[in-house]
Amino acid sequence: NYSDTETEGEIFNSLVQYFGDNLGRKVKAMPLVEEISLLEDSSVTLPVVIIGNGPSGICLSYMLSGYRPYLSSEAIHPNTVLHSKLEEARHLSIVDQDLEYLSEGLEGRSSNPVAVLFDTLLHPDADFGYDYPSVLHWKLEQHHYIPHLVLGKGPPGGAWHNMEGSMLTISFGNWMELPGLKFKDWVSSKRRNLKGDRVMPEEIARYYKHYVKVMGLQKNFRENTYITSVSRLYRDQDDDDSQDRDISTKHLQIEKSKFIKRNWEIRGYQRIADGSHVPFCLFAENVALATGTLDSPAHLEIEGEDFPFVFHSMPEFGAAISKGKLRGKVDPVLIVGSGLTAADAVLCAYNNNIPVIHVFRRRVTDPSLIFKQLPKKLYPEYHKVYHMMCTQSYSVNSNLLSDYTSFPEHHVLSFKSDMKCILQSISGLKKIFKLSAAVVLIGSHPNLSFLKEQGCYLGHKSSQPITCKGNPVEIDTYTYECVKEANLFALGPLVGDNFVRFLKGGALGVTRCLTIRQKKKQHLFVERGGGDGIA
Repeated sequence: NYSDTETEGEIFNSLVQYFGDNLGRKVKAMPLVEEISLLEDSSVTLPVVIIGNGPSGICLSYMLSGYRPYLSSEAIHPNTVLHSKLEEARHLSIVDQDLEYLSEGLEGRSSNPVAVLFDTLLHPDADFGYDYPSVLHWKLEQHHYIPHLVLGKGPPGGAWHNMEGSMLTISFGNWMELPGLKFKDWVSSKRRNLKGDRVMPEEIARYYKHYVKVMGLQKNFRENTYITSVSRLYRDQDDDDSQDRDISTKHLQIEKSKFIKRNWEIRGYQRIADGSHVPFCLFAENVALATGTLDSPAHLEIEGEDFPFVFHSMPEFGAAISKGKLRGKVDPVLIVGSGLTAADAVLCAYNNNIPVIHVFRRRVTDPSLIFKQLPKKLYPEYHKVYHMMCTQSYSVNSNLLSDYTSFPEHHVLSFKSDMKCILQSISGLKKIFKLSAAVVLIGSHPNLSFLKEQGCYLGHKSSQPITCKGNPVEIDTYTYECVKEANLFALGPLVGDNFVRFLKGGALGVTRCLTIRQKKKQHLFVERGGGDGIA
């Protein structure tokens, strides 16, 4: 369904600018192109397919739909150098400005300069504790609409719909918001009492789902879709009439000069109401990876890790507690990891009167521990865990404490079928403990099984799996295009931006890149005489 201002002609023009006159004639025969299930019609080549419908994918869809950020008329950015740069091109949207020039000299908690730039425009001086309003205002400019599809396994919001509901988010509610809809305004209409600025994950999930609806983005979203392969199609240079085809990597290496890269082929299936799977095949000029990194929990890769008493996620652990499986157990729960998810598990067990053995490899004084970066007043529950980690550590001369015992600089050697585990200290000392359960929370990997080499070749270390911190996808700093694969983009946790605050910069970088390329295509299209009748 279109809004009143969206016309058939505007969408037709937008498609023709991309696809050329031949496909244009075909599209003209489709009265409402958006009402056709593009998962069923594989003959249309889309400009962009976004894989992942979490906040990264939603924000990119928002900007590809024609929403443009401008400097507000009354706004004054606290960074005077940045503000003077913004004043130089006040009449232009940020998408149409030089992002490298604007982001030069800025510092923030992301290694991606465009992410830091966009964050400081949306939340000026947020890291200094200020709650300044955004210096941007947004306009919907429908002539900038770039046709695209967003494919996700569940409802818009991605992994936020699967997170443990009893925990507060690490970020403030307004840091979780997306452009154009203030989280505080939305949440105040849903509940009367706002206790503090941090919120529950299920509220964030509902906000993202509502955002897609209120911004009119639903037509671009397809739920219950599972991707099985994303591959390049190549064309033989010697044969203009040859069809695009998928060619083996080995064949390409032998005759690389003979083939030119064409579009992407995206295969998968959509799960429908009766539970059956309907396969689909799409073609796209560009693919944006916005999958996040929560798909596959990391494993210790040790003996006995596949025993049923060993969990690898908070939802699994929370379900075991809620079902009463650990009620009345005398033996402790082993929790492995030193991040915030492990701290959540400690709190969950502690609040349910379940004794905890907490094992982690680092020293408690390690400056890279996440607790060192969180202000005590804002995150008292995490500092409570950190205090226990420091003060209730295991000693050879004492037994386990009744509620919680930490084992700094230890690792798990193995799990045994009789629900015992063997721990080893940095000095080589081994200890055996009887458990009621174990929870391994040492990070996660994205599921990029639909790409060749599981997507490893896209990372900074091509021989290792993609991870948010250790081996993110290597991208062009300002366009977010993969260095090792043209027309493939990555944003969000895949490129190291694990906080919603910073992943919005990826949407800005990708949109600017595609907009520039769209203008070049339009110019070529008109030059070749294909622009007759298109204003």
